[in-house]
Amino acid sequence: MKKLTLFVLSVITGGYTFAQNMNIKTLPYPQTKKVDTVDTYFGIAVPDPYRWLENDQAADTKAWVKEENKVTQDYLGQIPYRDAIHKRLEVLWNYEKYSAPFKEGKYTYFYKNDGLQSQAVLWRQIGDGTPEIFLDPNTFSTDGTTSMQGIDFTKDGSMAAYQISEGGSDWRKVIILKTADKSIIGDTLRDLKFTGIAWKGNEGFYYSTYDKPKVGSQLSGMTQYHKLYYHVLGTPQSQDKLVFGGEQTPRRYIGAYLTEDQRFLVISAATTTTGNELYIQDLSKPGSEIVNVVNNFDNQHGVIDNVGSKLYILTNLYTPNFKVVTVDASNPKPINWKDLIPGTKNVLTVSTGGGKIFAEYLKDATSFVQQYNMDGKLERNIELPGIGSAGGFGTKKEEKETYYTFTNYVYPPTIFKYDIATGQSTVYKKANVKFDPTQYESKQVFYKSKDGTKIPMIITYKKGTVMNGKNPLLLYAYGGFGVNLTPAFSTSNIVLLEHGGIYAVPNLRGGGEYGETWHKAGIKMKKQNVFDDFIAAAEYLIANKYTSKDYLAISGGSNGGLLIGAVMTQRPDLCKVAFPAVGVMDMLRYNQFTAGAGWSYDYGTAQDSKEMFEYLYNYSPYHALKPADYPATMVTTADHDDRVVPAHSFKFGSRLQEYQQGKAPVLIRIETKAGHGAGQSTAQIISGQADKWAFMFQNMGLDWK
Repeated sequence: MKKLTLFVLSVITGGYTFAQNMNIKTLPYPQTKKVDTVDTYFGIAVPDPYRWLENDQAADTKAWVKEENKVTQDYLGQIPYRDAIHKRLEVLWNYEKYSAPFKEGKYTYFYKNDGLQSQAVLWRQIGDGTPEIFLDPNTFSTDGTTSMQGIDFTKDGSMAAYQISEGGSDWRKVIILKTADKSIIGDTLRDLKFTGIAWKGNEGFYYSTYDKPKVGSQLSGMTQYHKLYYHVLGTPQSQDKLVFGGEQTPRRYIGAYLTEDQRFLVISAATTTTGNELYIQDLSKPGSEIVNVVNNFDNQHGVIDNVGSKLYILTNLYTPNFKVVTVDASNPKPINWKDLIPGTKNVLTVSTGGGKIFAEYLKDATSFVQQYNMDGKLERNIELPGIGSAGGFGTKKEEKETYYTFTNYVYPPTIFKYDIATGQSTVYKKANVKFDPTQYESKQVFYKSKDGTKIPMIITYKKGTVMNGKNPLLLYAYGGFGVNLTPAFSTSNIVLLEHGGIYAVPNLRGGGEYGETWHKAGIKMKKQNVFDDFIAAAEYLIANKYTSKDYLAISGGSNGGLLIGAVMTQRPDLCKVAFPAVGVMDMLRYNQFTAGAGWSYDYGTAQDSKEMFEYLYNYSPYHALKPADYPATMVTTADHDDRVVPAHSFKFGSRLQEYQQGKAPVLIRIETKAGHGAGQSTAQIISGQADKWAFMFQNMGLDWK
């Protein structure tokens, strides 16, 4: 077994061994030009010298990207064990991966990746018959960067509409086909974004999109108002009918779906990423109006099922951790709601199937699942394989069995078949990754943040690891938008764990692990709580000798990239290595790009008030940078990221290179033909992970022996 060992050249300081690695040379950083752009907020002038990098389609920006990638790849190419890590990851990744099966019409469908295929393939079979390939996204492009991002079937399973993403973009194309012979129906729909496909019978479907930004700003232009359309099969997309949104009801996010019996169209409308209005339309009555159920954006609601005119709604109205209520569709306002499954101290999500409701609770960020009948009677607690994350359970009403997937940090994803009548679970598909869970352990600890709030964290490592402060440790977190970080297995993390490394994940405020109260404790003027929670996690790990500053790396993506950017500007002394990925780095201008304005519920905007501007300006990673000794940093982004536009990382990385006073490298790794993360090919994922581990180990003075 390979081991991480210290280089021979070292010095002893303060009782710790610090490696000195001087065999890697960094090319000179590009001489990034600066411009005289200055914005004024409430009388305060804010220079933005790298504003020109926001134009990611301009020739000078593309030239800059090329030069930055040259520096990055030259540095990474000098790491002697980079290729060995890449090969090890290929070996680890090379096993069959399955999704849980699902039934549509006479077929059972499932996704499968043979091991190193660029994209998972959608297969199908009849009963226990021989499986056949239904759709192979690997044939969509020569380099594996065009991916399938969802498929929706008609109720009878005779037709399907699938979405494709090119180069990782959030903009989608939709192709409709007959499932019997896979023949394409009508024209390809183009320029859809943030949408599902909701079939109405076999005649057509509902979908959502924005007006496409003007040429030259397709990836970064604002997408302000979502619109819900209805498409009739066999007609041009230009003739699609606007159903909701537009000038009459301008909303930033609009989603729609039908109840399983196709009686009700359900519409969710929102202006930010938290809270939504709720509407229904009774499609059994020709010409019926769209009826408002909830007329504000203060809480979250969705129809999960119906029995005739009786609606089942999941809501956090008056119950921050969610509950299930019922109401008759003829008079659906909240005043008429009746509790079916009351709220508890644990956060609730639900799915339905087989005439049952599966209540999936989070208990200290791990799963606890109960089965109820449609009258709200508890039938059983579902026994899970251990402490971890369980997901799935949903299926059609007539089914007798369903499937769920269970995983945790040392338990590779395993699919279980669940008998709804008896409550028995049996293993359906087990991941054959080359990993022995018995050699590793995860434990949950609780530590105190700066203000005394108790924060949970799960720490994973190889059994027998000596906690002497010299273990390489990756600390990963998110902390925003009510997102839950629950235990999940990572093939990439094996490279760290099998060499005596440690992986730690705290559940910061701003997430949803303890409901909306926990979320709201980390938004707007309380965002600093999130950063304090993360810093306290690092200090706990160091104080308890899991690691030390010289062996600590911090990592996060998207909102988590903002987290890393803010932490390393506030505490550049905290860690040895930093990985801010696809981060929101310019907090004064984030709302000027794509759908960024929708993030204002969490962040607030610089236009809200002088107080809000000053708060954002104070922690905005791009603006908070000053000359200092920063950790070795590899900023990562992608050229087709049209969610958190790469300009955030471009500007932050440029200023970080300018202000770095220490000897540690500051690199910007810019993936091409990739977006915010979804749809990356297996080769792209492995390459990115190999570079991450190589950069981390190199800058900690560790080697593969």
